[in-house]
Amino acid sequence: MPHTTPAALSVAPKLLSLAQGRLAALSWGHADAPTWLALHGWLDNAASFTRLAPLLVEALDIRIVALDFRGHGHSAHAPQGGDYALWDYCHDVLDAMESLGLEQTSLLAHSMGAAVACLLAASLPERVERLTLIDGLGALNTPIEETANQLRKGLTAYRRPLSRAPRYPDIESAVAARVAGGVTPMDSITATPLVERNTQPTADGHVQMRTDSRLLKPSLVRFTPQQVLSLLAEINAPLLLIEGEQGILGERKWAQEARQAAKGLTRKVLKGGHHLHLEPRAVAQVASAIGVHWGNTGAV
Repeated sequence: MPHTTPAALSVAPKLLSLAQGRLAALSWGHADAPTWLALHGWLDNAASFTRLAPLLVEALDIRIVALDFRGHGHSAHAPQGGDYALWDYCHDVLDAMESLGLEQTSLLAHSMGAAVACLLAASLPERVERLTLIDGLGALNTPIEETANQLRKGLTAYRRPLSRAPRYPDIESAVAARVAGGVTPMDSITATPLVERNTQPTADGHVQMRTDSRLLKPSLVRFTPQQVLSLLAEINAPLLLIEGEQGILGERKWAQEARQAAKGLTRKVLKGGHHLHLEPRAVAQVASAIGVHWGNTGAV
């Protein structure tokens, strides 16, 4: 069982540079411990796991390496003409595994990161030992009859000039903007680690967001619902799904279909929202549920 000790919560991560400097990451735990890769959600970054990772490292005696996906946090942006399709992030994970010398790993993944984890586990099952997904399963999808309209939206958006990265007078203002403009509800305490990692100082004393503004453009193409369900059905790795009571899945029709498609799925619904693994009041129960589940299996 994880212990919410002050020492665990104050553990400072190590800074890592992976994939010839293209990817940045944060690491907790000993380098010789079994390594789990942690994958964050859209517009988040590796700091998404700053409150959960120390607890899991202590509970399971593992190492957690949390990536900044391309265009997020301290990682490089996609090159000119590049894209941020969901499957592109699979290469970030595979490149990180190559840098870390991992033939196989366990994935701890939130939201969009959970979608990436599902793609990898379905297509390259030999590379994924187990999945721990937090308030995310499958992937955003578009009905087949909406394919042309989705492509139209994407092409139109990509032809527009890029907007400048937002600037704010200070971190507090940047946090307030994230709280006010977030896709899912989040308070300032939960948002602060994400914003701190995603900002950089400017010469005039302000802070500027690091995120690539191209991340806000619509996808050119998305999987269809049938394709996502087919991918979920191909996952053979043991899968623990942690959902927030106020999260994005719940009993929605799509979420039910996705859970039914993933064989061997264990579901835990806990108090909290979409970012329950980062919410100070919820993180201990998330760590406990993960620690008990995988500790009981005897597999780390």
